[in-house]
Amino acid sequence: MTTEQKSIVIGTVLGDSCIWLAPNDRTTLEIKQCKEHKEYVFWFYNKLKYIFPREPKQRKDNGQWYINSSCSTELSNLRKIFYPNGKKIIPENIGELLKSPVSLAVWFMDDGTLDYRFKDHCAFHLCTNGFSLEESKRLADVLDKNFGISATVHYTLCRGKRHARIYIGAKGRGRFIKLVMPFIINCFKYKLPQFRHPSETQPHGLDGR
Repeated sequence: MTTEQKSIVIGTVLGDSCIWLAPNDRTTLEIKQCKEHKEYVFWFYNKLKYIFPREPKQRKDNGQWYINSSCSTELSNLRKIFYPNGKKIIPENIGELLKSPVSLAVWFMDDGTLDYRFKDHCAFHLCTNGFSLEESKRLADVLDKNFGISATVHYTLCRGKRHARIYIGAKGRGRFIKLVMPFIINCFKYKLPQFRHPSETQPHGLDGR
């Protein structure tokens, strides 16, 4: 696995994807997206062809596009780091893993949102609600130390339960945009303010991301 390929996998593990443990104790990576984001699944396939033996397929029931990887030693090693007890965590050494803007861009495409109001407000969220408050703060610290991105953690109440998410506001958004923009593919450019129409005020897409 090249440095870029590993960076891409780290980004998607921080986001929506999962490294699954197969019954034979071997690991596999699944990528899936709605039909509007088909381009992303094929981009992933082309970047990591050596672990994806077959081209992406579309589900008949919901139109979703997906690919499943073959097993690999690199994926097994990453699973041990991110799933030490079967549940995804943010390891204490995440600063040694999350170093590339490619990882940051993939994470953002997977699990980021733009909060945008023309000439009034522009901020980004990275949805870390699957992680603990401590883990989210750990990620925010890495954004600052490794990328120079100022970020804070919001601990918001939703349906009676608090969830953490990383907030990148005025202090960090310029640096964030500069780093991720070269890697954002067309179907996700709506997450960047440069590609939004002045009349648009909220994130869009099937999942609001």
